[in-house]
Amino acid sequence: MSVYLNRATIIWTGLFLTGFIWSVIEPKDYPTWAMETAPAILGFAILILTRKSFPLTTLCYSLILFHCWILFIGGHYTYAEVPLFDTIKEVFDQSRNNYDKVAHFIQGFVPAIICREIIIRFNVISNKYFMNFFTVCFCLALSAFYELLEWWVALLSEDAAEAFLGTQGYVWDTQSDMGWALLGAISAIILLSGIHNKQIQQIQTR
Repeated sequence: MSVYLNRATIIWTGLFLTGFIWSVIEPKDYPTWAMETAPAILGFAILILTRKSFPLTTLCYSLILFHCWILFIGGHYTYAEVPLFDTIKEVFDQSRNNYDKVAHFIQGFVPAIICREIIIRFNVISNKYFMNFFTVCFCLALSAFYELLEWWVALLSEDAAEAFLGTQGYVWDTQSDMGWALLGAISAIILLSGIHNKQIQQIQTR
């Protein structure tokens, strides 16, 4: 089992560093890159420190890595200028580049799994319905805090704020971002609770 864990850790770390290195090479601008990728870098440090004392499920680690790549791409191009979503914008005659909406959906989807894993393994909440309710509330609170963070950045630096916020002139951008995070959290609970519970049981059995 330890050999498998070491191999999985090496692969995960390699994929993370690949995304990080690609992202940091000639991004749109470095201040925006630093702000957008900071959560991924902080998360990486936390996972390294807790890898032995509190290893997570494979599902949780995989989703966190995917979320990091979402942040790396957004940091490299800025959320308003990701090329693939510029193409989607043209093909479907959309008014804006919607990569940021994907990111905010993931901002609810991935933290929902992290939150429920901590709740279940520490036995914080035993009732599954209240656990689901709390998880959704946590994801909404996290999304709201991120919107406040964007506001603070806007107040401190008008130049960096334009790229960091990525509103693209959409007046309901803040509310829409939180709505996508809400949808992401609910989707994660509905789609992944079963497989997540099985993986948690495997860890607890060990």
